[in-house]
Amino acid sequence: MSSYAAPIRDMQFVMRELAGLDEIQQLPGCEEVSRDLVDAILDEADKFAGGVLAPLNWIGDQEGAKWDHGEVKTATGWKDAYRQFCESGWPSLAGDPDFGGQGLPKRLSTAVMEMWNSANMAFSLCPMLTTGAIESLLLRGTDVQKAMYLPKMISGEWTGTMNLTEPQAGSDLAAVRTKADPQGDGTYRLFGQKIFITYGEHDLTENIVHLVLARLPDAPEGVKGISLFVVPKFMVNADGSLGERNDVHCVSIEHKLGIHASPTCVLAFGDKGGAIGTLVGEPNRGLEYMVIMMNEARFAVGMEGLALSERAYQHALQYAKDRIQGTEMGVRGGPKVSILHHPDVRRMLMSMKSKTEAMRALAYVVGAATDKAHLHPDQAVREHNQALVDLMIPIVKGWCTENSIEIASTGVQVHGGMGYIEETGAAQHLRDARITTIYEGTTAIQANDLLGRKIVRDGGRTMQAVLDEMKSVLNALRDKQDDALSAIASSLEAGIAAVESAVAYIVETYPKDIKSASVGSVPFLKLCGIVTGGWQMARAALVSSDRLADGAADDSFYRTKIVTARFYADHILAEAPALAYTVINGAPGALALSEECF
Repeated sequence: MSSYAAPIRDMQFVMRELAGLDEIQQLPGCEEVSRDLVDAILDEADKFAGGVLAPLNWIGDQEGAKWDHGEVKTATGWKDAYRQFCESGWPSLAGDPDFGGQGLPKRLSTAVMEMWNSANMAFSLCPMLTTGAIESLLLRGTDVQKAMYLPKMISGEWTGTMNLTEPQAGSDLAAVRTKADPQGDGTYRLFGQKIFITYGEHDLTENIVHLVLARLPDAPEGVKGISLFVVPKFMVNADGSLGERNDVHCVSIEHKLGIHASPTCVLAFGDKGGAIGTLVGEPNRGLEYMVIMMNEARFAVGMEGLALSERAYQHALQYAKDRIQGTEMGVRGGPKVSILHHPDVRRMLMSMKSKTEAMRALAYVVGAATDKAHLHPDQAVREHNQALVDLMIPIVKGWCTENSIEIASTGVQVHGGMGYIEETGAAQHLRDARITTIYEGTTAIQANDLLGRKIVRDGGRTMQAVLDEMKSVLNALRDKQDDALSAIASSLEAGIAAVESAVAYIVETYPKDIKSASVGSVPFLKLCGIVTGGWQMARAALVSSDRLADGAADDSFYRTKIVTARFYADHILAEAPALAYTVINGAPGALALSEECF
């Protein structure tokens, strides 16, 4: 089985040079967040990820979670690992200090999140869903709900879930039928069934706090009639102690392609008289509130894509170094060499490496923008960064997860026939990655959100602002008069032009012909991911060029950064014009077909 070591040097580079770590101390509440503190946290997180979580990844995959008469038992070692996780303070890292959290910034918690997911994605899903539930309660919960639930959730003593879909609904939440009957005392009794509930039941904590979408008796049809309720597994007494068992039960868990150790539950509400819950916020605004949780989860799932890509790359790289096969191409009669010497293996590994680094840079920069959107004292700066975050979340979620499947599959290919054998562990990364493009909204849902709510709604202005920033990087690359940087500039220039032409087409076409514009939505999302990733790789190359000119001690690191950025420009960013062509010209070939063609 493969081990895992966090790529701390690259994380530090991205946080410091691209995500503006040093500016974080200028934000209110972050005055103590120094480089030394960040490095210490990263080192400790690396130890926990590699020493505690990573060894359980294979065990969890093989054993899975087990259901028995409504109870769910996690895999061997899970409970002890979660206990250590909480005792070490990891759940509270980014939590609100008013409820016991450490209040550390997003750009730091993003790096730590990457480590948890690389080491053991099935484990990390539990705190990830809890974080989303915390965000919803923080922003829309009552003072009583916050005081009752948040301290225990932020500490990790209790976990949280989000209960959206139902057997008949799928992604169409307008079809949700779970009902909530008011009891006249401020509580409601819920009746219905929810499916695909991650960690909806488990043995890690004594209580689970469910956030549940349901309809009031007089609610209008469709999404405008959905309310949000908090429904605990065990009722909570006034003194904070646990009371009687609530009427919410796990009736089964799913048997999945991957993430076997993460229990995906079917939950039944109200089989024994009604599950007691309280309303979050105002009636019939539940979907609006749940979007808060969904956006947090969508960014986190994008991080899963990045993390699984890093793990698959590390696994494939180690195998390529160890596997001796064939002689070096062009060397007649030479000795047997590792497959790392073979050109196509190098191409595959560089593809994995460059895309992973591009994803990391983009995600961390979005994390930094989140900090500024929440904390910056200037309202105009907050609004600018919030617009950037809103634009980028579907790209981070959709592009990073789609990449993770391709990268994990490439990792199997590097292993050759051994990659298809479960015992090597390479196949697990592919199986685990496959769900990431589906849950929290499929890639098409992310792409439709990107088109309709982000590009068309503001006429492409936010994207154009991003493209203008890219153009300043482009000019800086040209000013260097360096062959490698010039090559990167050429690809970036073509990428910028590709996005501009695609945005212009979408803004013009979408209002009058939504189908034609939407046919190219997923290619457009991929285009945006590739080009924004290329933007960050170009920035990394510029910084590295400057560091080398200054005589940096670790010059090999910076030279490698430039080589990797050049590879990305030549092999990945070069795809941008073709994707733009598909966005603009792809509708006739898709929409002209009659049903009899299928």
